[in-house]
Amino acid sequence: MIIKNYLDSTYLKTAAQAEISEAENFEIVKNFIQEAIDEDFKLVMIRPEMVSIANQMISKVHSKVTIGTVIDFPNGKASIEKKLEEAQKAIDDGADDLDFVCNYEAFKKGNSNLVKEEILKGTQLGLENHKIVKWIIEVAALSNQQIIQLSALIKNVVISNFKEENYNSVFVKSSTGFYKTVNNLPNGATIPSIIMMLENASPLPVKAAGGIRTYDEAIDMIRLGVKRIGTSAAKTISHGLTSESDY
Repeated sequence: MIIKNYLDSTYLKTAAQAEISEAENFEIVKNFIQEAIDEDFKLVMIRPEMVSIANQMISKVHSKVTIGTVIDFPNGKASIEKKLEEAQKAIDDGADDLDFVCNYEAFKKGNSNLVKEEILKGTQLGLENHKIVKWIIEVAALSNQQIIQLSALIKNVVISNFKEENYNSVFVKSSTGFYKTVNNLPNGATIPSIIMMLENASPLPVKAAGGIRTYDEAIDMIRLGVKRIGTSAAKTISHGLTSESDY
C-alpha cells in the first residue's frame, strides 16, 4: 500500500482562524502546495481563492498533484445557485476535486428535497466538467440515524441520475474539521461514523476527514474501506509519525 495515494493534504484555515496576517497565511498555503508537490501527494486541498495559485505552481513543474477545493465551506447553508456559482469559478481556476458542504441543517429540519436538488445539480456540474465531487455531511452534527439516512440519500440521488461508470467520482465525505462540538467531542471522522457511511453510501466511495493525525489512524481508515483521507498532517502521516497539531 502506498499511503500517499490516499492523502488529500489539507490546509483550509483563513488568516483570521490562524490568527495571522493575510500575507503570512498566503505564504503558509504556498508552502503547503510546494510540500504536496515535493512529497508527491494525491491532492492538495485548499480554499477556492488559492486554486489558481496552486494551478500555476503545479503546472510550472509538471507535477501530477491534483487540486481540490471546498464549496460553501464550512457551513453548507448557501443557496444552490451560490454553491454552483462558487463551484464553476473553482472549475475555471483549475480545480480537479470539488468538496461541497451538504446543507445538513436543511436535512436535519426535514427539507430533503432541497438537499436532493443540490446533490443532483452539484454532482451534475462536476461530472460534466470531468471533476471529482465529494459531499461533506458533517458527521459531528448528525445523529447515527441521520448519518445513515444522509449517506443513503446521496447514494440514491447519484445511482438514480448518473451512470455506474460515474459512481467512483462521487464521494461521501465525513467532515469539514471546523464544526464546533460540545464537551470537546470529536469533530471529524470516527471509526463508528465511517463504518455507517461505508455501509450506507456504497457503491459510492467514502472520504474520511477531520482528526486523522497518525499513520496508524490513517491505515485503520484505509482498512475499513475509505478511498481518500483528508488531513492537515499528510507529511507527518506519510513518514509514519504522529502530528501534535490540533488541526
